[in-house]
Amino acid sequence: MASQHGVGPYNEIMPRFGEITRDILFDEVWERPGLSKRDRSLITIAALAALYRTNQLEMNTRRALEHGVTKDEIGEVFMHMAFYAGWPTAVNAFEVAKKVFDEG
Repeated sequence: MASQHGVGPYNEIMPRFGEITRDILFDEVWERPGLSKRDRSLITIAALAALYRTNQLEMNTRRALEHGVTKDEIGEVFMHMAFYAGWPTAVNAFEVAKKVFDEG
């Protein structure tokens, strides 16, 4: 699974960035036994929503669904984030989630 990650548009400019993403983030961090991939996905989408990182939020919302997070749970995460990260941030996150769900 980790070999699928770390390939992106930046790979042509900085291949080492892809290697680090694949080898450290996806092979080491995401595979640590302390949290399930499902839990890591919930944490990741909450952080990306709070930081207004729309492109990464879209990809990670897809991954969250693959890791067993339900659409309702994703909605709850974004509702919760509205009170901690701001209403506009949550609106943006809901728009991203709707796009992902509609592609579904």
